[in-house]
Amino acid sequence: MRLKLFICATALWLPTLAMSATVDVSGVKLEDRITVADKPLVLNGAGVRYKAVFKVYTAALYLSQKADSPEAVLAAPGPKRLTITMLRDIDSAELGKLFSRGMEDNMERAAFSRLIPGVLRMSQIFSNHKKLMAGETFLVDWIPGTGTLITVKGKVEGEPFKEPEFYDALMRIWLGPKPADWMLKDALLGKVK
Repeated sequence: MRLKLFICATALWLPTLAMSATVDVSGVKLEDRITVADKPLVLNGAGVRYKAVFKVYTAALYLSQKADSPEAVLAAPGPKRLTITMLRDIDSAELGKLFSRGMEDNMERAAFSRLIPGVLRMSQIFSNHKKLMAGETFLVDWIPGTGTLITVKGKVEGEPFKEPEFYDALMRIWLGPKPADWMLKDALLGKVK
């Protein structure tokens, strides 16, 4: 009888164990499956952003289905999430400027100029935080029908950025033709284990 109960309990418990595994990327624990806007997402890829030899942050990309090219990521249906967890303390205003530069470097000038109001608002979000400390996380979510939400230290910052072009430009910081870090680009696209 005890054996039957054990087998039944194990049969119920094992599927939940298989559904929620974690991945360790440079000491940051990442779930391999999450839910955003009531939709299940899978970890597409994760890696570390290096500046020279220094680790700056861990990034993880979640999509509704796996994608191995920037075009496939941008075309993926449903919600998407990029998580960034700091591995060292960094001046938030500087990070906002780097993101603005990364967007500008990966798109045509005319397209970038149309996004300037959003870029300025995003830079202000990071400037308002002064510093991001090691271990702190921010999220960039794309939610169809809502837009891009930026969450810093667990708090959604301001109104959504409605334009899909803004989210695409943000993602090109990491996935564009001139990414912030080529190794990180490959890792987010699931090309590096």
